[in-house]
Amino acid sequence: MDQQKLLEAVNMVMPFGKYAGRKLLFLPEPYLVWFHSKGFPAGKLGEQLALMYEVKLNGLEDMLLPLVQD
Repeated sequence: MDQQKLLEAVNMVMPFGKYAGRKLLFLPEPYLVWFHSKGFPAGKLGEQLALMYEVKLNGLEDMLLPLVQD
């Protein structure tokens, strides 16, 4: 895993939907599970959402909190 990609994913802001404006790391797990079942969007955002799904699935979000930038 490229550290820069992880840093970008943690700090990416959701651009649309119910949680627009929220950093991907702070998206609720059920929302990511819904995307997982319906299919993640194409491109970089979809890859980042899939990564956050794996982070939440494995209970790693607390470990990534120090990476969050203001």
